[in-house]
Formats: sequence, structure tokens, C-alpha cells
Amino acid sequence: MTLKILAFVGIAFLLSSSLAVARPQDSQLPSAPQPQNPKPAAPAAPPAAQQGKPGGSPPQQGGTRSRIVARTDLVIVPVTVKDGRGQLVADLTKDDFRVFADDVEQQVILFDANAFPLSAVVLIDNDLAEHTAQQVQKSLDAIAAGFGPNDEVALVTYDEYPNTVADFSPDNDALFTHLKRLELGTHTNTVVADPTTAGPVINGQPLPTGQGVPQHNSGRYATSNDLDDAVYAAGQMLRSRGRDRRKIIFLISDGSNSKHNQHTFAETLHGLLADDISVYSISVSHSLPVGKSLIQHGAAEIQKYATETGGDTFVATKQFDLERLYSAVTEEARNQYTLTFSPQDVHNDKDYHTIEVRVRRTGLNVNSREGYYQSAIGVGH
Repeated sequence: MTLKILAFVGIAFLLSSSLAVARPQDSQLPSAPQPQNPKPAAPAAPPAAQQGKPGGSPPQQGGTRSRIVARTDLVIVPVTVKDGRGQLVADLTKDDFRVFADDVEQQVILFDANAFPLSAVVLIDNDLAEHTAQQVQKSLDAIAAGFGPNDEVALVTYDEYPNTVADFSPDNDALFTHLKRLELGTHTNTVVADPTTAGPVINGQPLPTGQGVPQHNSGRYATSNDLDDAVYAAGQMLRSRGRDRRKIIFLISDGSNSKHNQHTFAETLHGLLADDISVYSISVSHSLPVGKSLIQHGAAEIQKYATETGGDTFVATKQFDLERLYSAVTEEARNQYTLTFSPQDVHNDKDYHTIEVRVRRTGLNVNSREGYYQSAIGVGH
């Protein structure tokens, strides 16, 4: 009997020791998935999070989204497709798209056609010509109609410096109120002849020059608008917004830009591409280069920002047209296709890489970002 008791105690001791040895290994197992953020998740993998930037949330077990978040070399490409009449095309599938980086075709590893909630900065030029400012002023409250209950919007005006009128909020009624109360600044294109603007005179008469007699009020308004700085500031506001949202700058401007910006176009664009921000521009000037003048003078900066980031540019100067376009902008931004690829066989000796998106169906127009920065997606890190 004594031997049986001793044997039982020995077995119990061995089992206890085995468990004690095994227990430290438990810490090597994946921890249980953490509860999700109570904020409603988007129906597809979030544009910014999928880039797997350093410091992102750890991947959770299971699901395509978790695997994508864990990657560090993914490029997210929002794409807008329109038909010949300018209408959005919404019935395309993954197999309809082809993506090229540095002219090398890439494999689309994730495709999403679901609508995303928006994080938007409405950025308004606060130094427009008097008549243009009146048309924009009358149309402003219609901007709120383009945003839904799941969107968040900030309102910023700019001239020499950007001014935040309202920070991000999902409250559409508050946005409507801010827009209704907003009073835009204006300038006149008329330059009054005075000792600083008038040419040389003899006996009170203008002195003829090689180009003829200077015309009264022929001077041009010298802009103090710092467009690049304003777009840069809007991008900084958006960079920390939710990763499950489409981030856009909703720019209303005549395109004027001073030579005194602290941030260059290239620096500003780099930030927009790195943070997956698209610019949608509404030009309220007749001088936006289109058609023949586009070839002669080159694209205006507001159009270049839109083109490079995969946004779009619209032109309107009348109240009715502006009100119609406001909803068109948000509808287009919300309903983009999202393509994701991991760059293969690209030129690793440079930071900037070109992107081209094609569709197999003929007669369609494609808008997408035109490039990405390798340093922004962590390739090689």
C-alpha cells in the first residue's frame, strides 16, 4: 500500500513538472483578437491601413484584411471610371482592370467596389474676384448636401494663410450653418492709376512706349494666395484621420497662387500621395487651361494636384452649376474602385514610381493616381 501511494505521488510530481515546463511556451502563442473599435468598419479594407506603414495596428487572426494590414509594401490605388458621357461606371470587376508600375504589369491582390465614408477638408479660396465670389457665396450651403451621416468634414478658407473655420465633424447641420454664415473675401481686378501704377507722363498725358500708350487700369491684380501652403495644411489635417475612410481635399479656387509659399508643389504632392489623399478641384475661373490653351500654357496647379492624386477637376462659375457639381464631387470620391498591389520588378533605385491603370472594356475614361513614393509604403525598410 505504501508503494502504491509513493508511486501515485511520483506520477503527480512528474505531471506537475511537465506542465510547469510547458507553461512558458504558452506566451509564444498568438494572443486572442482584440475587440474591434466601436466605430463602424468600412465594407472593404481601409485605404491607408493597407499600406502597412510602420506603427500600424498588429494584424488580427483570419480574414483578408488582417493579412493585408500585416504587409509593408502595398500600394492602394483608388480608381474612377466614366463612360463617354461622363457618367460613373459601376459594374466593373477585378478582371476588368490592369495596373502597371514603372510600365511593368502588376498583380491586383485586392479589389473593392464598395463605397467608403469620406473624411474631407473643404478648402475655399478666400480672395476671389468680386463677381466670382458672389456666385460662390450663394452656392456654399449646397456643399453640405453632398455629405452623408458617415462622413466627417472640416471647413478651411485660405488667402495668404489657411484659416480653419470648423474642425472635422460628422454633424451635417453644423456644417450647413458654418457655410451659411461664411462671408468670403473679395478683390477687384481694377487697378486704379496712381503714382505707383501709372506710367510716365508729359504735360499730363501718358508717354507712348514701344507697345503703344499704356492703357488706364491695364494692370493685373497681384495675388497673395498661397495655394500650395493651403493644400499642404489640408493634407496635414487629413493624414491622421481614420484608416477606414476615403480622404479628400474638396478645393474651390480660381487657381491663383503666389510665389511666396513655404511649401513647394513637389513637397505638397509628396505628402498627399504618401497619405492617400485625393484632390477634387472646382475651378471658378474662366482661365483654367483647357483644350488648346492647356497645350500652350500647361496645366494649372489645381488641375495638376487632382490629376496626380487620382482626383478630378470641374469648371463652373455660375451658382446653379456650382451647386450641381458639389454633389457630383462627393459621389465620385465615395464610389471609386480600390485596387491594391504589391510592387514587383520596379526600379528600386528611385523613390517615385509611375502608376497606370487600364480597363479592358473600350470607350471608358480612367482616373487614378499617377504614382507613388517607395519611401511612403515602407519598401526596403
